[in-house]
Amino acid sequence: MKNPRILVVDDEENIRLLFKEELEEEGFEIGLASNGFEALDKLKTERFDLVVLDIKMPGMDGIQTLNEIKNIKKDQPVILCSAYGEFKQDFSSWVSDGYVVKSADTRELKQTIKNVLGL
Repeated sequence: MKNPRILVVDDEENIRLLFKEELEEEGFEIGLASNGFEALDKLKTERFDLVVLDIKMPGMDGIQTLNEIKNIKKDQPVILCSAYGEFKQDFSSWVSDGYVVKSADTRELKQTIKNVLGL
């Protein structure tokens, strides 16, 4: 079986690189995008099994990006990942497949990814 491909979308380079390193150690193939526009471009030309999406980003925030992703490919699994836990209560975040509060400890993120992908 091919390793699942995950697109990590975050405007903070250090978070993108941390998640890339941590998730590659778990055997995932990782693509990176620094904003919602870049993520949408990648999703139009590449196949990803899952998107890990930051919420607070300049330009197009994660909720807007999530809605655009679902318009393009409604069955695309997306996990929202934010440093702000209050977004979990926001109705617009409920169309995501998971929600993780961003942390340097990536155990919750890894477990949520495995749960969403059925691993």
